[in-house]
Amino acid sequence: MSATKARRVLDLIRGQEVGRAAEILRFCERDAAIAVGKLLASAVANAEHNDSLAPDDLFVSACFADEGTTIKRWRPRARGRATRIRKRSCHITVIVGRLPDDRLGRRRRRQAADTAALRAQRVAGGRRGRRGERTSREEQAASAPPVAAAGGAPPVAAAEGAPPVAPVEPADSAVPGGSDAGGTGAGGADAGGTDDEGTRE
Repeated sequence: MSATKARRVLDLIRGQEVGRAAEILRFCERDAAIAVGKLLASAVANAEHNDSLAPDDLFVSACFADEGTTIKRWRPRARGRATRIRKRSCHITVIVGRLPDDRLGRRRRRQAADTAALRAQRVAGGRRGRRGERTSREEQAASAPPVAAAGGAPPVAAAEGAPPVAPVEPADSAVPGGSDAGGTGAGGADAGGTDDEGTRE
């Protein structure tokens, strides 16, 4: 990897906080981002182990790439000629340091304000949800029909002012002899036919 390719990635994280720099390298599409990410993780681990610094308080104070040794190779070309191949290398350096006190204070105040706002939003949402549930339960209780007491209750009486309903009589007793009369009528028609035959004779 050449120093030019590494410098393009180092320019992205210079001066950034460690968490932000790691996020940038994670989503960077250049191949040099993989090597720089491993180097950044190693620098943070050294600062945490050797100097007892918190990783959240660190930032990339300096980073640069120097030219390394260049390996020269040859590739055969036409008419007995050869083309030189230069395999370049580089030395990458990443230095992390502790954030200034004023910058740390601003960040902590910002984090405290964000946490307080989120907590207030959650509390307000919970109260609003409980109030809505209580209101819906009261509306359901008011609109629900009355429930009879245990052990059964007498039937509900008719509303005042409503006309009384007469009892319905059985079908057999409603028209006495109705079926016989109908049969007689049919027989009368037959009798009429008999009279017509007698007249023709």
